[in-house]
Amino acid sequence: MKYFPSIGIECHVQLKTVTKLFDGVGNDARTAAPNTLAGPLSFGLPGTLPVLNQAAVEMAGRMAYALNTKPQKLSIFERKHYFYPDLPKGYQITQLSQPIIKGGYVEIGVDRQVKKIRLNRVQIEEDAGKNTHPAGKDYTLVDLNRAGTPLLEIVSEPDISSAEEAKAYARELYLLVKYSGVGDADLYHGNMRFDVNVSLSKDSKLGTRTETKNLNSFKSVHGAVEYEIKRQIELLEKGQNIIQETRGWDEAKQKTISQRGKEESHDYRYMPEPDIPPIELDDNFMDKIEASMPVLPNEWRQRLKSLGLDKSLIETLLEAEVEHEDITYLMFVEEILENKVSAIQLVNWMVNIEIPLTRELGKTLVPQSDKWALVYEPIMNLVDDDKLSSTSAKSLIKQVLTQGKAPENMEKYADEQGYIQNSSEKEIEKIVAEVIKENPKAAEDVRKGQDKATGFLVGQVMKKSLGKANP
Repeated sequence: MKYFPSIGIECHVQLKTVTKLFDGVGNDARTAAPNTLAGPLSFGLPGTLPVLNQAAVEMAGRMAYALNTKPQKLSIFERKHYFYPDLPKGYQITQLSQPIIKGGYVEIGVDRQVKKIRLNRVQIEEDAGKNTHPAGKDYTLVDLNRAGTPLLEIVSEPDISSAEEAKAYARELYLLVKYSGVGDADLYHGNMRFDVNVSLSKDSKLGTRTETKNLNSFKSVHGAVEYEIKRQIELLEKGQNIIQETRGWDEAKQKTISQRGKEESHDYRYMPEPDIPPIELDDNFMDKIEASMPVLPNEWRQRLKSLGLDKSLIETLLEAEVEHEDITYLMFVEEILENKVSAIQLVNWMVNIEIPLTRELGKTLVPQSDKWALVYEPIMNLVDDDKLSSTSAKSLIKQVLTQGKAPENMEKYADEQGYIQNSSEKEIEKIVAEVIKENPKAAEDVRKGQDKATGFLVGQVMKKSLGKANP
C-alpha cells in the first residue's frame, strides 16, 4: 500500500551576537566552564528584568532576506511556561502569535529537481540551559551557560517528502545561515539543531506525526527521517496506530527511540511577555539590512554554473568557503570569471588540492593575500607556456601550500625542484628514438594502427625523461 510522507523541520540556530538575548553576559559557551556565563537573569533571580539585544533583531532581519522574505514590522514576545531544571524561572521568552518572520522559502535541489520548501514562521527566542546525567550516578547536573542564548527557530511547512529532501533542506539552511553571517552554525557544539516531524498518509490529509529532536548533523537528519518512515509504515501495515510523541535519535543503533508524549501549545500556557515592549521596525531599518546582504549560495551557484562546472565541484566550493573565517575561495574565482578556462582550472585545483589539504591540516596554508598572485597565477602561467605539465602543476601546488610560504620566483623554484618540463623537440626526439628501438613490438603495433600501444610508448618516454618530457 502506498503511503505519502509529510515532513516538517524545526531548526534552532544560535545567533552570533557578543552577548545573550536579554542580558549582557557572554554568548559563546562552547569552551566555557559550567555556569561561568550565567547571570542573575539566567538563574531567574527576583528583581531581574530583560533588555532586548538589538544585534539579535538585526540578525533576524538578515535571516528574513536570506529566506526570500522580509522581517515583520511588528512582532511581540510571549512566555512559554514549563518546569524543568535547566529553566529556573519556569518560562522561556519566545514568539508565537506574532513572530519576527512569516513566510519565505528555502530552495533545494534533489535528483536534478528544484523544489521550494515553504516556511511557516521564524521566531526569536532564548535557549534553556543543559542537563547532564553522569554515568552511574543518581543525580543530574545543570549548566546554565546556554540559558538566555539568542536563537532563531525556523519552522518549515510539511513540504518535505523524503529523507534525501530533508538532508538537502538542512544543508541549505546551514549554508544560508553561514553566508548571511547570522550564526556560526557549529553543528558539533549544538549551535544549530534540527527537530524533524514525520507523518504518513494515503492522501493529502496529514497523518499523526512524531517529532525526533536535537539532531545535529545532516546525516542524522537523513537517518532519522528514513527510519521513522520505515517504522511508521510497518505499524500502519499491521493495523496499528501511530502515537504522537517526542522521540530521540540513537546514533549507535541508527534508530529513533520513544522519549515522551508530545505536548500541545495549550500545555505551555502562553501569555504576552509584560517586561519587553513589541519590536517595531521602520522602512529605514529594513532597507539598511537588505543593502548589507552578501552574495548568497544560489547566486554563487548561478555565477559558477556559467563556467560549466560539475555540480559536485560547486557544492564543495560553497561548503569550503564557510568552513574557515580567514580563508576564501570564491573571491579568487570571481576575479577571473571572465577567463573561463583559467577559472575552471582554478576551481579544480582548489577543490582537488587546496580544500582537502586545508581540511587535513585544519588551518590556513599560504597567507590569503599571497595565494593568487604568488601561487596560482604564476603556476597557471607556467602551464600555459608548456613549462609545467598538469601533473607537475598539482604536485607543485601541494608542495608550496604545505610549506606555507610562496617562493618569490615560482619558475626558478619549480626548476630547482625538478618540475619544469622539457619541451625541446630535438631532445625529446632522441628519447623517442631510444624508446622505439627498445620496444620494437609496440612500435610495430602502432604502425599497424593499434592506438593502444601509443599510450604505452608515451609512458615509456615520460619514464625515461623522469617525467620532464612535454607529453
